[in-house]
Amino acid sequence: MLYFKTYMKDKEAPWVTFIHGAGGSSTIWFKQIRYFRKDFNILLVDLRGHGRSTEVIWKKDDSFKTLAAEVIEVLDELNIEKTHIIGMSLGTIVSQTIANRYPERVSSLVLGGAIISLDIRTKFLLMVGRLTKNFIPFMLLYKLFAWIIMPKKAHEESRLAFINEAKKMSQKQFVKWFSLTKLINPYLSHLQVATKTIPTLFIMGEEDYLFIPPVEKVVKENGNFSLEVIKDSGHVCNIDQPERFNDLSKAFISVHSV
Repeated sequence: MLYFKTYMKDKEAPWVTFIHGAGGSSTIWFKQIRYFRKDFNILLVDLRGHGRSTEVIWKKDDSFKTLAAEVIEVLDELNIEKTHIIGMSLGTIVSQTIANRYPERVSSLVLGGAIISLDIRTKFLLMVGRLTKNFIPFMLLYKLFAWIIMPKKAHEESRLAFINEAKKMSQKQFVKWFSLTKLINPYLSHLQVATKTIPTLFIMGEEDYLFIPPVEKVVKENGNFSLEVIKDSGHVCNIDQPERFNDLSKAFISVHSV
């Protein structure tokens, strides 16, 4: 089972489950824990190969559906019938997959730095990564991607947080995660249709130039989706602008906790 940690307010409080992105761990939510635990029960998980979830063995056909099922296993272990989910970056794909496959378990989605489509630049970068992932040290690739996605001085704290967590991964785990990227584009198109009945808030940094345009497009096409753009923030907006991220997330979740 995945490593998890909980913060309990009380039995009646709504649950909020936090799902980090690739290369991160549950520690990336350090600017959210104190804020959210005042009003909610909190569940933090380390996805397979990350943080303290290092014992999970990959099988040939493992996919985002497998990753979603592992989070559900934790919810079952804790007898959590329903939860709000806050995801970040690649964790937003896992979050939406949970909502797609287990809609009865999800009250709402908050998707920060959401990845819902890949443009030609991102596809090219991922293709280069897949071609070189087996013989170039993964941290070299990871640092390159981190600089491309979070290039500004203002993004430095976010960039270093993910790089430092990624250093704890093994090359084998990185390769397995990177292999999932070839599934992303057609799968993401399906997710936007399949999860449109789940109340969803996208929170994007204004400077998240690779990923914000497709989010703006999908929000216009779906009345149950909404978007908040945070100024002076890049891809990892929960670290770049935590106060704004927290306030927006809590306001949205509170509405859907009634």
